[in-house]
Amino acid sequence: MAIDVESRPAIAGRVTAQRGRRSWQRFRRDKLLVVLGVPGAAALFLFQYVPLLGNIIAFQDYQPFTGIDGSPFVGLDNFSFLWEGNSTFLNALANTLILTVIQTVFVFPIPLALALLLSSLAGERLKGLLQSVLYLPHFLSWVIVVAIFQQMLGNAGMLNTFMVQNDLPIIHIIGVPELFKALLTSQAIWKDAGWGTIIFLAAISQIDQEQYEASAVDGANAWQRLRYITLPSLKGIFILLLILRLGSSLSVGFEQIILQQGPVGLDASEVLDTWVYNNGIVGGDWGMSAAVGLVKGLVGVLLVIGANKLAHKFGEQGIYQK
Repeated sequence: MAIDVESRPAIAGRVTAQRGRRSWQRFRRDKLLVVLGVPGAAALFLFQYVPLLGNIIAFQDYQPFTGIDGSPFVGLDNFSFLWEGNSTFLNALANTLILTVIQTVFVFPIPLALALLLSSLAGERLKGLLQSVLYLPHFLSWVIVVAIFQQMLGNAGMLNTFMVQNDLPIIHIIGVPELFKALLTSQAIWKDAGWGTIIFLAAISQIDQEQYEASAVDGANAWQRLRYITLPSLKGIFILLLILRLGSSLSVGFEQIILQQGPVGLDASEVLDTWVYNNGIVGGDWGMSAAVGLVKGLVGVLLVIGANKLAHKFGEQGIYQK
């Protein structure tokens, strides 16, 4: 049935009114949840969004003693590292990209492997004990983690003490520039891989057990059940976590690296976060450091948006729908 052109505004008005009433009804129904969410939303706004206004110093010759109001505007001069080929910046960028690739390939999949291993254990007591052991390092600060690795792998650590006692050559690991990225990766795996298994274990627990029972009746072995039931069921959460990982891919562990930067030197250890610290806080070049941070944030946003659109093309929901 055709709709009169003149009646369309009235219909649109009624639809808008109905949506408004439904929104009000949902608000009245969930008003307690809304009230409980206000403090968290306020904290998020104050500590995450309001500080974004400080990015204005990326376009200024900023000096702390004169403040934002008293610092002259210099336009895009602070972004000159993008087209002038600043050697220290390029070195930091290269190290950051290398660490990003290494940690994405070797660190990111390990929580999934641990979750699959733990979920296959029959004994609940053993499973709970292993989960506690794997989660514990996550609650240690990087200061403690670095100290533990130094006590274990340092030149005077437990490993080399054992080598000396048995007349074997000392193995140099801590402080060797060529092994620094491998050391960072092993520390990240030891500290955070166990904690990451929580999400995958929760996802595995939501898989319908009747699928496993039906496949077992049909003669599927353990490997086939893993391949055709478990892994496809985890594909969505895996892609979601990978997209979120890409958003922070240019942040590869400031505290972890700055604690170990001295012995190996800047050539092997400087990344974007430490470059910002060394040039902004230590060197006093606040404007250029803010510019690097702004570019890094924009690249992270673009990576998330691009990866999310790619996930949509493959039929996955991603972090937000179309």
